[in-house]
Amino acid sequence: MPSSVFVRRSLGASVGGGLLLASYAAWEARQYTLREVSIPILPAGHAELRVLHLSDIHMAPDQRVKQEWLRGLAELEPDLVIDTGDNLSHQRSVPFVLDSLGPLLDRPGVSVFGSNDYYAPGWRNPLRYLLPDTGQRNVHTPQLPWRDLKARFTDAGWLHLCNERGRLTIGDTTFTFAGVDDPHLSYDDLDAVAGPADPSADVRLGIAHAPYLRVLDQYAADGYDAIIAGHTHGGQVCLPGYGALTTNCDLDSARAKGLHRHPADSVPGDPGSAWLHVSAGLGTNPYIRFRVACRPEATLITLTPRSSASASTA
Repeated sequence: MPSSVFVRRSLGASVGGGLLLASYAAWEARQYTLREVSIPILPAGHAELRVLHLSDIHMAPDQRVKQEWLRGLAELEPDLVIDTGDNLSHQRSVPFVLDSLGPLLDRPGVSVFGSNDYYAPGWRNPLRYLLPDTGQRNVHTPQLPWRDLKARFTDAGWLHLCNERGRLTIGDTTFTFAGVDDPHLSYDDLDAVAGPADPSADVRLGIAHAPYLRVLDQYAADGYDAIIAGHTHGGQVCLPGYGALTTNCDLDSARAKGLHRHPADSVPGDPGSAWLHVSAGLGTNPYIRFRVACRPEATLITLTPRSSASASTA
């Protein structure tokens, strides 16, 4: 075979393979999935509670499939909704987020914000996520209408925990929360929520958008039973059989999504140890709408009594 023919065929195969992978990655980014996990952190004798964890919605007005899927989650009738931020991707996204949440806004809820609630997304080479973090953040694009979103959340009765604590009673269970503003932008004020978690509460939860170790360490040391976070997109582009290549923060890639412990080598009962749930989230940067081996997700977390079996995932 002449070398020129071989080169043309090789290039054609490479281009075809690239297009096929891109098509698959775009398809997978729309395969919305409900994950289910259970965490045994309720006092003995308390009824199980269901917590819906939403993160990284990255809503754009044209994303009708995502909007319809989100609206369907109201049928779960969760006892509590936790939104860990990055809801927006467009100046006109707020009404679409609110419409998609629908009756979920009538449920007890807690929210924090991420960088993509504050600033409009911009184009970024996806390969940069695999490089060392330079510390540069996207704070030069136009601000998004985060104040409107915050107002609508709080008007609905949700606790918006921007470097503050909060408390809710759901059924016979009292929750106390600590929430920080986005650690990825260094907006977190850990001193504002520092100190032992309220021992009078039945369940103590630490909330953050981005699971930076400084935040996880403090929450675990302060006695929070579980930490709920997002931001990582589960790695977004993962290797089948290996997992995430990056987390876009200093969390190890082995815990890019799902239910784990923090510190990673701790077990239930260890002092200064907590459960950690990181959502792979529902969206992507609107300029790079693809995922590989990491489907977009929301998670239904069932809280069970501590006397029950250890945590489980599905």
